[in-house]
Amino acid sequence: MPKLAVVTRRGAERIRAGHPWIYRSDIARADAEPGDVVRVTGEGKRPLGWAYWSSLSQIALRMIALEHEQDIIDEGVWLRERLTAAAKYRADLDIDGSAWRLVNAEADRLPATIVDRYADASGTYFVVQTLSQGADRRLGLLVELLVELFAPRGVLARNDPKVRQLEGLDSQVAILYGEIPDRIAVREGNITLQADLRQGQKTGAFLDQRENHQAAGRYARGRVLDAFTYHGGFALQMAARADSVLALDSSAAAVAATLENARLNQLGNIEAREVNVFDELRELESSGATFDVVVLDPPAFARNKAAVERAAAGYKEINLRAMRLLAPGGHLVTCSCSYNVGEGLFLEVLRDAAIDSRRTMTLVEKRMQSRDHPILLAVPETYYLKCMVLRRVDEARGGPGARFEVL
Repeated sequence: MPKLAVVTRRGAERIRAGHPWIYRSDIARADAEPGDVVRVTGEGKRPLGWAYWSSLSQIALRMIALEHEQDIIDEGVWLRERLTAAAKYRADLDIDGSAWRLVNAEADRLPATIVDRYADASGTYFVVQTLSQGADRRLGLLVELLVELFAPRGVLARNDPKVRQLEGLDSQVAILYGEIPDRIAVREGNITLQADLRQGQKTGAFLDQRENHQAAGRYARGRVLDAFTYHGGFALQMAARADSVLALDSSAAAVAATLENARLNQLGNIEAREVNVFDELRELESSGATFDVVVLDPPAFARNKAAVERAAAGYKEINLRAMRLLAPGGHLVTCSCSYNVGEGLFLEVLRDAAIDSRRTMTLVEKRMQSRDHPILLAVPETYYLKCMVLRRVDEARGGPGARFEVL
């Protein structure tokens, strides 16, 4: 007898609209244990589908199938089907690299489940994250299927994101199968990067920026500034076509990793500095420095809605400084990974920065997270990474004003 969760009318409408998250306030009643797969119905007993149940999170239900799709009976069968479908999609992308996201949670119909694939000459490794009670309860089965389907050298759980605390889950970094190297050299196009799967950001590398790193390389020329460089993803792609690259980061470890990656790729034109990036942008502007390309890839400024106003001010400041540092005809590659700062607000911030910097900027290209991180149209939360490429088109500094033009 399947466990049951009954949702309110509002919850039912949310499911029919395609959003897989049902909040606790829209639960009429439930008979389930933490992490159970439950049958979801409306208050009139109309079946709606199947979901993971969470006993603690405000996201009480995460839908895994709608009523018309299938019965969730054998978990091994549907988990296998979802993994196989996710892998086929990535294969069809013809990714120019050796590391990518195999499973992107709700977008691959595996809620709260992340699987990232890293590979080098020694073999393939998977890093997994299970971020809800339902996903975590099936971690063992997930690993079994990864081993059966893909024969990796090792599988690592990077279950250290803070969001697990909302589910009452412990923080854990542990090898679940085989072996995991201290670091692995992964390829992004023609560049090789060292990834630390145990302690690096996210699961070891910013895989969601992989395609933006490569795309930004097309704009490289002359003198390049890469602010918030982390391990040099943008800097390395640009160095091959630029005269020089100045990479900035507040982390000594990040600076060291950038320099090591530069040596690994035999790129001698990258300088990396450990600095407060906000302060250094002001110092560079005061010194009269100019660059042909400026990259801004800061950490998330808005972790929640309450932080949006302050985040917008931060984004405006760094983009204003970057625009003032651009030579005429130069390009600004600017990113925001804050979901709460939507694309519209981000463009408004860039427009205001252009006006205050007295630069005429055109919008050349709008980008987002890499294609292996797909976005669900019904779930705006899955569109979080914005990457805008702007170009300065005025010929001289200053002037009576500035415009922000969308081509």
